[in-house]
Amino acid sequence: MVNEVKYFAMVRSGDSADHPSGLARRTLTPEGRLDETLRRDLTWMRDSAIYEWERGEEMGTDLVAISEADAEALIERFREKWAAEG
Repeated sequence: MVNEVKYFAMVRSGDSADHPSGLARRTLTPEGRLDETLRRDLTWMRDSAIYEWERGEEMGTDLVAISEADAEALIERFREKWAAEG
């Protein structure tokens, strides 16, 4: 069985969806859902951002659903940006 993955661009208040501050993903597995965010070392870490956003909790960030291709492009942009920042 293939796990379904949904990606979300994390957009801070005042930022545009074209330049998100982060990336989150939800993987639906036979065991349940796994929510993660992308870290600066380009690994995924469990996180509650998607759950909090769904509940309407104020976290200063909005989530915008994006395609897998858009997520891959965003990961590459973060890779370049974070490498340049050291």
